[in-house]
Formats: sequence, C-alpha cells, structure tokens
Amino acid sequence: MDREWLNIFMHLLVATVAGGLIGLERSYHGRPAGFRTHTLVCLASSLLMLVTMYQNKWFAGAALETVRIDPTRMAQGVMTGIGFLGAGVIMREGLTVRGLTTAGSIWITAAIGVLSGVGFYSAVVMGTIVTVGVLAFFRKIESRMPAQIFANHTLHFHRNTVLPESEIREMLTANGFSAANISYSLLEKGERLECRMTIRTTDNRNFEKLKNSLLNSKEILEFSILLSGS
Repeated sequence: MDREWLNIFMHLLVATVAGGLIGLERSYHGRPAGFRTHTLVCLASSLLMLVTMYQNKWFAGAALETVRIDPTRMAQGVMTGIGFLGAGVIMREGLTVRGLTTAGSIWITAAIGVLSGVGFYSAVVMGTIVTVGVLAFFRKIESRMPAQIFANHTLHFHRNTVLPESEIREMLTANGFSAANISYSLLEKGERLECRMTIRTTDNRNFEKLKNSLLNSKEILEFSILLSGS
C-alpha cells in the first residue's frame, strides 16, 4: 500500500514540476495563462491517466478478460478537452492575434502530463527541457530574424488637394515601406477622398518615420496606420 501511494505521488510530483517549469516561463513574460495554469493542466492530465494505470481499483472483482480499457482513449480525451482551455487564452487585439504560443504551451503541457501519468519519465524530462528551450531561446532567435510587418494604411484628402498615387508611393518608399491593394472612395458627398492600402516594412522604426512625414504633409487631412496580424 505504501509503495502504491509513493508511486502515485511520484507521478503527480513529476507532473507538477514539469508543468510549473513551463508555466514559469509564461508568467515571466506576463502571459494570462502562467505558472498555476500550466501546473494544474499538467497535474490534471497526469491524474486522469492514473485512472487507466490503476484500473484494477475501480474494476475490482471484474475479470480482466471481460473488461478491456484502452489508455490511449483517455489520452485522446485529455488532449481534445484541453483545446477549450487553449482557446480561452487566444485574444484578438485589433487586427493582431495574441496568445497562440501560450495556447500551444498549454497543449504540450497536457501531453507532458499524460506522459507523467503513465510513468514515462524520460520523455517527461526531455519534453519539458525542449519545451522550455523553445519558449525561452527561440524567442531570441525569432526577434533577430527579418520579418515583414504589415499594416492597413488610410489617408484622407480634400477633393481639391489629392496627392497623385506616384507621390504617395514615393513618400512610402522614402520611409522604408511598399504599398499594395490601393483603393479609393469618395466621402461626404464628394468633398473628401479616402485612399486605402496595405503597407509593409521590415523595421518597426519606420512607422515613426512615416508618421512624422504624414504629419508634415499639408495635403493630408487625416490618416491611420493599423498593424495587421498577417
């Protein structure tokens, strides 16, 4: 009896430590699902898998030939159900989507909990190390990689002072941007012209430069720059 309790305790302890390590990285970066959430996810997954590991306890007296339990079905149920929790941390802020990495970390934490529940400790250790490494160190690699940044750009002109498209493109090029999908709309009974486009750059600092150029333009009445999640 004591050995059985010790074995269960070890399963749950490993799950708690593994989930806590992943959660610490998320908490450090201020994510909504952090230390406690990841710990509980891993612990719950381990607990549910223990149900299948100790099936003789809740099928006491039943012949093994008449009762067959597939542990992989429990694992499938855990991994499917955890999707609801992962979806809860995905948030849309304007045109940008946040929380996808945290949702992925919750999902893999559940998988590590399943491995802990069945006692596959070597996979738990390796999975935890790799997961923390991806979350912590791949962030630095990702930040140094060149990437295109997209934004939805809108300009408003008075009908009589509209800048030619060639000059608009020259202004964008001078500030490190390129434009695509330019469209025009007449507003306020034809008194204003709205120019919409998608702009892209590879340097966040270019947005400040573009803003200053737009502010110094006498022809532009209003403008907006909305970052996209593209």
